[in-house]
Amino acid sequence: MLTFERHEKILALLNQSKTVKLTELTEATGASESTIRRDLTDLEQQRKLKRVHGGASVLTGRREEPSLQEKSLKDQDEKSALGRAAADLINDNETVFIDAGSTTAAIIPFIQDRNITVVTNGLNIISALAGTGVKTYVLGGQVKGGTYAFVGAGALNSIQAYQFDKAFLGMNGVDPVFGYSTPDPEEAMIKRQALAHSGEGYVLADHTKLGDTAFSKVAGLREAVLITSDKSSESIIEDIEKQTNVQVVKTT
Repeated sequence: MLTFERHEKILALLNQSKTVKLTELTEATGASESTIRRDLTDLEQQRKLKRVHGGASVLTGRREEPSLQEKSLKDQDEKSALGRAAADLINDNETVFIDAGSTTAAIIPFIQDRNITVVTNGLNIISALAGTGVKTYVLGGQVKGGTYAFVGAGALNSIQAYQFDKAFLGMNGVDPVFGYSTPDPEEAMIKRQALAHSGEGYVLADHTKLGDTAFSKVAGLREAVLITSDKSSESIIEDIEKQTNVQVVKTT
């Protein structure tokens, strides 16, 4: 199979399933893993796909964002490990901000009945915390469809009234140069304020977010510690640590 034929085959498979594994591509093309890796590198440089651990995924628009339901079904074990790592950083009697999102929701099972106070802008976080015994406050504002996050002037005014020991944020893009980013400028504003009102900031991001950028910048990499998994690209993690002089928290 010629190079352009392999490229067309790879893109066709991606178009069907959105994410493909390296082994699937070698079987479909009859090419070696080293050849497919070179093909993926070429196609990534052409902005036709995004390389991820063990394969590739389709590129998304910088303003495009999957719904909360779609995100909740992806990488569940990885997100659970990130949630546990974040929960281990929370001490008794602390006040923490937990951002809206599927990855940050993975913290909740590990903080039930803890003597802490949570402030959130996520309807999904409120629902997950109900009945756990954790004291919870919610920001006001408009509820955004898709992510179920409180945004707008009401949420922005509400967050000014709080000060947090720690803030735990979800993010769509983690790039060594552009920093932390998300598709929606209004959500970016709330995330930015959460960091500004927090003693310590943390970003939970699975391996698919590293090396990616979304439309709205939230903060530079030095403004929050990254919590990610061992599936994430080592080269990107090294770049991030060089940029920030802060060690990335990596789950196993």
